[in-house]
Amino acid sequence: MAERPKNLVVLGSTGTVGSLALELAGESPDRFRVIGLAAGRNAALLAEQVARFRPRLVSVADEGTRRALERRLGGRTESLIRDDEAGLVEVASLDEADLVVSAIVGFAGLAPTLAALQAGKTVALACKESLVAGGPVVMKAAQASGATILPVDSEHSAIFQVLAGQRRQEIKRVVLTASGGPFFHLSAEELTRVTAAQALAHPTWVMGPKITIDSASLMNKGLEVIEACWLFDLGPDQIEMHIHRQSVVHSAVEFIDGSILAQMGVPDMRLPLAFALHYPQRAPVPGLEPLDLFQVGRLTFERPDFERFPCPRLALEAARAGQGAPAALNAADEVAVAAFLEGRIGFTDIPTVIQETLAAHRPRPLDDLEAILDVDASARRQAGLVVERLAGSWAGFKEMAS
Repeated sequence: MAERPKNLVVLGSTGTVGSLALELAGESPDRFRVIGLAAGRNAALLAEQVARFRPRLVSVADEGTRRALERRLGGRTESLIRDDEAGLVEVASLDEADLVVSAIVGFAGLAPTLAALQAGKTVALACKESLVAGGPVVMKAAQASGATILPVDSEHSAIFQVLAGQRRQEIKRVVLTASGGPFFHLSAEELTRVTAAQALAHPTWVMGPKITIDSASLMNKGLEVIEACWLFDLGPDQIEMHIHRQSVVHSAVEFIDGSILAQMGVPDMRLPLAFALHYPQRAPVPGLEPLDLFQVGRLTFERPDFERFPCPRLALEAARAGQGAPAALNAADEVAVAAFLEGRIGFTDIPTVIQETLAAHRPRPLDDLEAILDVDASARRQAGLVVERLAGSWAGFKEMAS
């Protein structure tokens, strides 16, 4: 007897990961039925998704987007469209949902992810910020409801796959790989002149602007260390970053007997996404080229340089400190990256904003969502003040450089 299709909800459906998730679901209509979508303000793309999948409930960022979506659909759908925060939480926790893909970028993904976990859903987690900022609360909610978290980041998916059937107490360390981004071999002086356009040109992965800048600064790897600590119950000193320019080994685990097991594959987000969507089964991924080891030729690994790229070091320090420091780190990074993309500060100002925000952070336990929101708001205010101070210097630097 054939299994019924999984009822699928996609949060962040118009983003890079959300769009890929729907692409994969659309290629297997016998296995997936899309019942809920949540997106921001891209009414054009969302209208295409709604018309194709006919979800039961849709959440958008605001009333203007809702009206734009309704105009584009022209009454061709029966989907209920919501434009408030309650609607987002409702989509995330739909009773019929079997799997929720959580792919809303940044801190904004925390509340709906938490709602899905509290409702006992299986969550394919692509927004690492939910665990970075709210790790204690998120994991507590998952444990209380019996919800399952399936990591979608390629590195954490790799670790998840490697650990299947293994005894967690036999883990010695986790090797978390990173491409190194587009600037890994630039000097400290050259990094001061990096532009947003250059930083958005990642050499390996196709991603949204926030994660692409984080990859260029190596902050993405720092955030992934914190995420891995929560997902796999590890201490930050059990996780070691390796720069792996080929992006073929997605991560590895060393066990106490000296054995190292790694997961390898082509650098394509469809691979970890398909694993999470079809779990616990595996399925072919249409259009995915097989990994040709002869073409790869060699695999190299280098140590990260925390002097030129201080962001992952700051993340490690925040992970060790706990007490809300990772939430403050995440907030400061979001503010700094936005300011860099707007041309208000330089690339090397990003870690300065984060470091000064962490220095001003007042440690406190994170017992609930309100506590997380409070730390986040405080850190954003502090980071904003640092950005304002640095913006004048950056403007002067650009004027002299021109």
